[in-house]
Amino acid sequence: MQPMTVKEIEHAVCGVWWNPQEGLPSVSVVSTDSRKIEKNCLFVPLTGENFDGHNYIDAALDSGAAGVLCAKLPKDLRADKFYIKVDDTRLALKALAKVYREKFDIPFVQITGSVGKTTTKEMIAAVLSAKFKVLKTPENYNNDVGTPLTLLSLTGEEQVAVIETGMNHFGEIRYLGEMVQPDIAVISNIGDAHIEFLGSREGILKAKSEIFENLRPGGVAILNGDDALLNTLELPCTTERCGQSEHCGVRIGEVADHGLGGVTCHVQTEKETYELVINAPGEHLVYSASMAVAIGEKLGMNKEEIERGVASFQGVGSRMEVVRLPGGRIILNDCYNANPQSVSAGLEVLAKSDAARKIAILGDMGELGDLTEQAHYNIGTLAAMLGIDQVIAIGQKASKLAEGVRDSGGSVSYFPEKSAAEEELRKQFGPGTVALVKASHFSMHFETIVEFLKNQEYTE
Repeated sequence: MQPMTVKEIEHAVCGVWWNPQEGLPSVSVVSTDSRKIEKNCLFVPLTGENFDGHNYIDAALDSGAAGVLCAKLPKDLRADKFYIKVDDTRLALKALAKVYREKFDIPFVQITGSVGKTTTKEMIAAVLSAKFKVLKTPENYNNDVGTPLTLLSLTGEEQVAVIETGMNHFGEIRYLGEMVQPDIAVISNIGDAHIEFLGSREGILKAKSEIFENLRPGGVAILNGDDALLNTLELPCTTERCGQSEHCGVRIGEVADHGLGGVTCHVQTEKETYELVINAPGEHLVYSASMAVAIGEKLGMNKEEIERGVASFQGVGSRMEVVRLPGGRIILNDCYNANPQSVSAGLEVLAKSDAARKIAILGDMGELGDLTEQAHYNIGTLAAMLGIDQVIAIGQKASKLAEGVRDSGGSVSYFPEKSAAEEELRKQFGPGTVALVKASHFSMHFETIVEFLKNQEYTE
């Protein structure tokens, strides 16, 4: 972060500096976690249903924070620290990030979508990094706290910013976009994720389309051109559609799926034909790659740079991570999250692997509302149709998934809880087996299953 004076921060957040004084240091980092305090840090205590960061103001100051934004002042104010009082610390964090972002005259790419936001962000960042110094959203910092913290980490050395934004309610993408103010707005697809809160796919489309409300003048929209709902959008800005359909300006062709070895394809634009090598499994990655091609061209990259950038893509942890173990055993660690579209894609990757035995360890998918039972049943049916040798279904909602497997003639074991499945997991994960591990992260935490499988001893 470039240094900001206390007066600049006070003005940016429309707050009141409660104990103005001379000689205080400028702020060069912002934290919302009292355990992660650095020198010249501004601490922003947030509040929620079960916590209040204001209780940790003194701890943050004792750890070296220079000052604090707060909605509630402590009883005793320290003379060597500053206190800026605001009505709402969450909104103050947003206001600070918005003002700070406006200091930077570089292209900002904002990304949203139902499935593959992080993968698309990583692909775009990988391509752009072949020419530019890139700031990208770290890990899963794609919400109302992570997004402003990402923007506030800009140093001035970056030439492009790639910002992932997530949502599960109306208004969230608008809220985040007011900070990001993108020059390029990307929607990867429209699926069923969060349909419980948004009512329908049309509702999801409406919520995702908030991304265009803060698109800067002359901005560009990059869309999945094979998504039926996205194809209904008529936008008052330059729009580039990426996909295999004939109407796409960035056209994907000659796709070759090499199983766990990755994917190759050609992408044709008005300017160039690109021969892309994606070193990660899953045909769906051609969409992320084609969007990265479109953005790379918009920002002046050449053919060699774009192709090299795509080839450098390494995937993302817990998102179709290929973990190779002794005995020819492989884990497809895709346990970060799950919805019908992403689970289907994972099963397709599993089915196309050349392993002697293929098993799917699948758990509950969340936030599907009235679609919950049918969606789980359909996934079970798909697993059986794809010829998966064994499905291990875990979780309360996954009982319908198990039913779908059985009704379609597949082999399945069902367990309401993870702990009850351990013996079956141990038995099924033998030599030459590829295991897909996938479920909704926050309700199921299947990373514990990945670790369990990694720790299984292999003997000849």
